[in-house]
Amino acid sequence: MPKSRHLLFVLALLAAVSPAVAGTPRSVFVMARALDDLVSLDPAEVFEFSGMEINANLYQRLFRANPDDPGNPIGEIVESWQVSHDGRVFTFTLRDGLTFPGDRPIEAADAVFSLRRGVILNKAPSFILTQLGLTAASVEDRIRALDARRFVLGLDRAYAPSLVLNVLSAGIASVVDREAVAGRKSDWLRSHAAGSGPFTLKRWQPGEYLLLDANPEYSGGKPALKRVVLRDIREPATQRLLLETGDIDAARNLGPDQIVALAQDENIRVLTVPRARLFYMALNQRHPLLGRPEVRRALRQLVDYEAIAATLLAGRASAHQAFLPKGFFAALEERPFAYRPVQAKALLSEAGLADGFSVGMDVRSDPVMMLVAQAIQASMAEAGVAVEILPGTGKQVLTRYRARRHEIFIGQWGPDYLDPHTNASTFARNPDNSDDARERTLAWRNGWEIPEITALAEQAVLERDTARRAKIYGELQRRIQADSPFIVLFQENELIALTAGVKGFTAGLTSDQTLYHGISK
Repeated sequence: MPKSRHLLFVLALLAAVSPAVAGTPRSVFVMARALDDLVSLDPAEVFEFSGMEINANLYQRLFRANPDDPGNPIGEIVESWQVSHDGRVFTFTLRDGLTFPGDRPIEAADAVFSLRRGVILNKAPSFILTQLGLTAASVEDRIRALDARRFVLGLDRAYAPSLVLNVLSAGIASVVDREAVAGRKSDWLRSHAAGSGPFTLKRWQPGEYLLLDANPEYSGGKPALKRVVLRDIREPATQRLLLETGDIDAARNLGPDQIVALAQDENIRVLTVPRARLFYMALNQRHPLLGRPEVRRALRQLVDYEAIAATLLAGRASAHQAFLPKGFFAALEERPFAYRPVQAKALLSEAGLADGFSVGMDVRSDPVMMLVAQAIQASMAEAGVAVEILPGTGKQVLTRYRARRHEIFIGQWGPDYLDPHTNASTFARNPDNSDDARERTLAWRNGWEIPEITALAEQAVLERDTARRAKIYGELQRRIQADSPFIVLFQENELIALTAGVKGFTAGLTSDQTLYHGISK
């Protein structure tokens, strides 16, 4: 279907919901945001910011994150649970009366199917579950339904209970309607949905839009809106124009300049939402130069952290140099690095690179990320490091990164659940560095072999004493901060502009805390 016909299709759907009015219909919420990182809607595969947010509105999970008390996630589909004396077996009871669209009851067998599927498919987020000792060979025995409302989860070790429950609040713990996907191809859920969340997926046209319709059978009450439209619009200037003309209700990728201008408009409301997302650089340790300790330390001193945060990212981010974001338990807020090109040159000379070297940097062609990449390119050039920026769509860049085909990658990382292990498990663990490894953490993506650091991360996840656990995470952060493939740069604030009549828009530290259920106009 030509693009113009797709646009007519969207307009027709909008018109079908509400009679023609100025601006968007009152029962429809239209949001513009870059969706170029959206490669799948399958809960077993989604690992990008856009997909995690959308799926949080399409599916219910076993638990929901508790931003006020991260150690105590809130049961969503789960009503109650018990832990065995040895700490290795959890028994869960589901809430009674929950249904999928079409009024089929949500059963323990659906939860079992969903968790097993997440492990067996072995997609990018599977390590969230496999870190609990689950394997494709063991899930049939370890994850079992006892009856219609109860199932058990058996673990290989006695993990901290708060970690286990937080793992079950991650997107991969979304409960899928097993009957809806029965008999379909394994990739059907990449472009369809089979959840019980507040919205259902009406249509996804990649590169253009998604349409979500209210689920009247949602257990949390029927949403106030009949439809949510997400338009894939990547240019901040275009988003601003559409917001000012009333063609959209929310803009999600505006830069500081657009936000400052819109804040003066009485018809626009601007939100600043603290996020747990980190901007970071990753250095492929298979590269013959980037694997040298002197080069890693030099590059840390060739970024003007404070200047970029104050100018290019004004209001949108602050300098942050540890893998746990501010707001998390045990997060380190020390910032030992600054722009020191003289010291960086000396380190490069120690590595035999007094004349510098050339390297490629993969970056998503998002306006903000491109500005950051260009600033780093300029500052590194002062020490003779010639950075070639290699822009691409989110899908293109992530595909290269996940295949370990990058040299330098610059991007963002957001936690999967509200426990420090969510970031430690990927920045500070690489149990198997082989190409066919089961756990493909960020450390794995960068070819970083770290048996000692991996062991320390494993110790932290089993430590039940809060003070000792915090001390271990502090040591992990300092070690990775000092010398590793990861250069953590900034922590993000999301700047969101809404038309004044929009109420109930909520967002939190993680992408999956952006919920549409309470929005009204």
